[in-house]
Amino acid sequence: MMANASADAVGPNGRRYLSQPLVTEIYTADPSAHVWGDGKLYVYGSHDIDGDAVEDDLGGHFEMRDYRILSMDEPGGKTTVHPVALDVDDVPWAEKQMWAPDAAFKNGTYYLYFPAKDREGAFRIGVATSKSPVGPFKAAPEPIKGSFSIDPSVFADGGEHYMIFGGIWGGQLQRNTTGTYDPNGSKTDMGKPNEPALAPKIAKMSGDMMEFAETPRDVQILDESGKPILAGDTDRRFFEAAWMHKRGDTYYLSYSTGDTHYLVYATGKSPYGPFTYRGRILEPVNGWTTHHSIVDWKGKTYLFYHDVQLSGQTRLRNVKMTELNYNPDGTIQTIDPYQK
Repeated sequence: MMANASADAVGPNGRRYLSQPLVTEIYTADPSAHVWGDGKLYVYGSHDIDGDAVEDDLGGHFEMRDYRILSMDEPGGKTTVHPVALDVDDVPWAEKQMWAPDAAFKNGTYYLYFPAKDREGAFRIGVATSKSPVGPFKAAPEPIKGSFSIDPSVFADGGEHYMIFGGIWGGQLQRNTTGTYDPNGSKTDMGKPNEPALAPKIAKMSGDMMEFAETPRDVQILDESGKPILAGDTDRRFFEAAWMHKRGDTYYLSYSTGDTHYLVYATGKSPYGPFTYRGRILEPVNGWTTHHSIVDWKGKTYLFYHDVQLSGQTRLRNVKMTELNYNPDGTIQTIDPYQK
């Protein structure tokens, strides 16, 4: 049974939460928020379930098997939980672990992009389509050719769409350094601390949105002196959950640092980068993972994220939203997930 969400609820640190869960009837996580032509806001995220797997560093306890889309008409209004949009049993190539998805819209069709493990235990990225923003979605019979790892995020810019993806440890990026999955590759070793960190990947999508139009390439993240962020710089290096948005002529690449629990961001002049690290978006939440999206809606910018307020368990999360603000120079004001 879920815990009660109330404005008086406090975290394990004794502080009140800044925001409350959008829904309490199911567990939700990894929110990718979008505003389509009807003006409503839709959240494409993970649907957490309470499985039997023991918690481990590779995320085996995240046993999600389907997607439930959320929608709302107004900020702060009622959030609707829609029926199952896609189930793992309806994806011919996938075996388990339907992790963090994203969505896109083009020419009257909605596209749901999702990672799942194939029957060899490798994460691939699939695509499913629907004429409705809430599904049901029909999956393509095979994963996207050349795809690997997790956390697909699709960014629209100037008539083109780009997928940014990847995640280390359980996301297997370290087992795909050549683009081919190595089942015997390192589980958690990211390389030498003084060498450049593994980077998220980016690829332009094909015109029909069903494939990559090019070989995925690295998205380089640099420090303030123009040098690559190093693997040992765990407060700033990429771990998972990349998201891209644009403000003016500046591209913002935001991501999770994973085991140090920050949401951070970097800026650049092209979706391909390079990106220069700028700072933190969100301080650590109650829970292990941090996964997010950023969207403009009705004149304001919102951060969507998750924590474990309802359950207190790593595997059972709940989605939240809060306003995000910029400084005059375009930097993002860091958000504390607890009230002051």
